[in-house]
Amino acid sequence: MAKSNDPEIQYLRNIPIFKELTDEQLAQIHSKTAERLYRKGTTIFLEGDPGIGFHYVQTGRVKIVKTSDDGREHIINMLGPGELFAEVLLFNTAPYPATAVAVEDSCIGVIRNSELEKLVMQNNALALQLIRELSRRLLFAQEKIKNLALSDVKTRTAAVLLKLIEQQGTEHPQGGVAVSLDFSRQDLAALVGTTRETVTRVLSALKREQIIEIDGHRITVLDLDELQILGE
Repeated sequence: MAKSNDPEIQYLRNIPIFKELTDEQLAQIHSKTAERLYRKGTTIFLEGDPGIGFHYVQTGRVKIVKTSDDGREHIINMLGPGELFAEVLLFNTAPYPATAVAVEDSCIGVIRNSELEKLVMQNNALALQLIRELSRRLLFAQEKIKNLALSDVKTRTAAVLLKLIEQQGTEHPQGGVAVSLDFSRQDLAALVGTTRETVTRVLSALKREQIIEIDGHRITVLDLDELQILGE
């Protein structure tokens, strides 16, 4: 087991669910974690596969998708470093409810459910953090359902751009905040919950309004305040 003060376990503090744990508890979690590397475009697990582990993103990005009966892909979420996925399988033996795919080269931490359950039983602080995270995810799912039902496409597009900026935004040398979309316009449309043609029209409208600038796969937000108002 890694020593509690070893730098190699401190990355766990960047993961919200683990940040309040002691070094000794982090060392226990590190000892149960398997690190797996996935190249861009690689499937991490498929919807319906036996659910074996609790996953979190160490580096890179992951998209969570479901496939409809007609074969269309719907992106449920896009995850960056420190974010969890497949946590809903903790304490049950259900299959994975969606497919996870590496959007870019990624390092994924995996803890087998059986191992994490043992740690939770021995650690009240970890149990409380898990409950908080699961509650947060439930609120996120409810908010997304509400947005799909009540918000227009422009609002949803703004909200998605704000989330991507939060995950990977960088300051542009000429002003504004830039985000590189290393996935397709179709993926962006699926994340918004609309068609590729519609999201393209919305992006064009935002560009005409001088809220964003588009350069290939890079979108630069010129007016972050206005984008936040649109995304509310």
